[in-house]
Amino acid sequence: MISKLPAEGDHELKWYKSSYSSNSSEADCVEVATTRGAVQVRDSKNVPGPHLGFTPTTWEAFVTYASES
Repeated sequence: MISKLPAEGDHELKWYKSSYSSNSSEADCVEVATTRGAVQVRDSKNVPGPHLGFTPTTWEAFVTYASES
């Protein structure tokens, strides 16, 4: 896992919110964006704040685990 503060180029990332997120609580969600070799995750309540980067393998393992719970 890589924790980083937003960089100048971060505004170019295309962020996605889960389709399971309800519109009534838009602030209660995380958003993801993909970059070469990483999946970036940020808190939708703190868009300009820091975000985490995970390798695609680690992210895939997390999503698989979360979908089984």
